[in-house]
Amino acid sequence: MTGGASGIGAEIVRAFVANKAKVAFVDILDHDGNALAEETGATYLRCDITEVAALRAAIDVVKTRLGPIGVLVNNAANDDRHAIDDVTEEYWDNSLDINLKPQFFAAQAVRQQMRELGGGSIINFSSIAWRGGAENMAAYATAKAAIHGLTRALARGFGNDNIRVNSIEPGAVITERQKRLWFPNQDAIDFVVARQVIKRELHGDEIARTVLFLAADDSRMITKQSITVDAGLR
Repeated sequence: MTGGASGIGAEIVRAFVANKAKVAFVDILDHDGNALAEETGATYLRCDITEVAALRAAIDVVKTRLGPIGVLVNNAANDDRHAIDDVTEEYWDNSLDINLKPQFFAAQAVRQQMRELGGGSIINFSSIAWRGGAENMAAYATAKAAIHGLTRALARGFGNDNIRVNSIEPGAVITERQKRLWFPNQDAIDFVVARQVIKRELHGDEIARTVLFLAADDSRMITKQSITVDAGLR
């Protein structure tokens, strides 16, 4: 899994470990990654996913240590806000390098490993942010919209290998990072919850439940789909 050291990713790691899976995750947050690895027994590898060669190398290391990869979770992302007039070419490229490019190249890299297993499941992370036209997240929203096209293309391309490809669109998930950057107080959280159909805070463990479903044989005939998990916010 990419981006597994904190937030939603950490909850996904915990969920898979609780289900007795062999889990490896990559990130650049060494403190959080090492702490989570110690807590769960999962394998943490430091990797800058914007460097495709490093990403491929990490995937090869996982195969050597744990065996062929049967489930890939493309979770890593960066939802920075920005004014449209302030976006530079460098910022734009960096945003897509983080939010879109690794999802394709990670999927490409695990394909042969999944073939060896007779199939697998790839779960890409999109977001509901693009559907409403998030003007302060134009680059991020573009990447998250593109993930829908990517998911459908990979599902069609990998189908003969019995590899399923789906995506998840989380809503306003209240992580520590979100609280630090975008929800500075409980009033801000309550404002979002009030707009949801289900009036409870959405946390990473709820997203992890959907990931487990898409990874398991329970969803063996589901591919080329996107599942929204937002408590009815959108």
